[in-house]
Amino acid sequence: MATVNLGFENNLWEMADKLRGNIEASEYKHVVLGLIFLKYISDAFEERYNELVAEGEGFEEDIDAYTEENVFFVPKEARWEYIKSNAKQPAIGQIIDEAMIAIEKENASLKGVLPKNYARPEIDKTKLGELIDLFSFKVGDKEARAKDVLGRVYEYFLGKFGSSEGEFYTPPSIVKLLVEMIEPYKGRVYDPCCGSGGMFVQSQRFVEEHSGRKDDIHIFGQEYTATTWRLCKMNLAIRGIDGNLGERDADTFSNDLHKILKADYILANPPFNIKDWGANRLADDVRWKYGMPPAGNANYAWIQHIFPSSRQTV
Repeated sequence: MATVNLGFENNLWEMADKLRGNIEASEYKHVVLGLIFLKYISDAFEERYNELVAEGEGFEEDIDAYTEENVFFVPKEARWEYIKSNAKQPAIGQIIDEAMIAIEKENASLKGVLPKNYARPEIDKTKLGELIDLFSFKVGDKEARAKDVLGRVYEYFLGKFGSSEGEFYTPPSIVKLLVEMIEPYKGRVYDPCCGSGGMFVQSQRFVEEHSGRKDDIHIFGQEYTATTWRLCKMNLAIRGIDGNLGERDADTFSNDLHKILKADYILANPPFNIKDWGANRLADDVRWKYGMPPAGNANYAWIQHIFPSSRQTV
């Protein structure tokens, strides 16, 4: 995770937090992170769109011209300028929901991932419009792209929300330490309880900092909580990381999505000391090569699941 403060993330956070009103932080994170994600993919689309216009071959509305550059295609009704122009409209919540639906329709990898409940009554539409204005800063210059402004803002906000909800977020210092100890230069990286994907983001950053390429590592993960699984999908997408997280959220113990995976690196911060982890349904599981883990504590179940020799080879 990033340790460099760009100077304005905290100011953005404080302003965004003031707009929260009476929405619980656990719900507000999806409102805010969804908007940042929408702004990110819209900016990336706009940059590619302008390149295509300059080429003058008429491909600026051709989906393939974007997917071949790993850019999400954003329909007209979902582009940030359209969202911004309607920010003060009473129907802005519905407009955003329809934008998210349109994006998922055009980009299969985002199907079922984006938040689509901005129209609900609990969200103050005036404050929602102000939030849109807050995130309408320009990041089109070369220096801003080099610093990956929106990606850093997304990470910063994810961290601020996660500081009070450790379920889906591991502190950056811990993530950085684990990655630097394991040194995932090349190969398959697996996290059986991946949360919002911090291990994957830092692994990618480690590779690039050591003169490697983003595709030198291949990501495999699994997450039990549906909302956190969606956050992880967005977090990887905003970093341009292609990962296999399964078709949806799933319990690693009762529904292992990567049974035949033999990973080169396993990075994880499991939710230790879980009492009810389903031991009674898994008594004959092949993973327990060193004995049945205690029914009242998941710690040894996680260890035996993670331990490389307990994984089948491809």
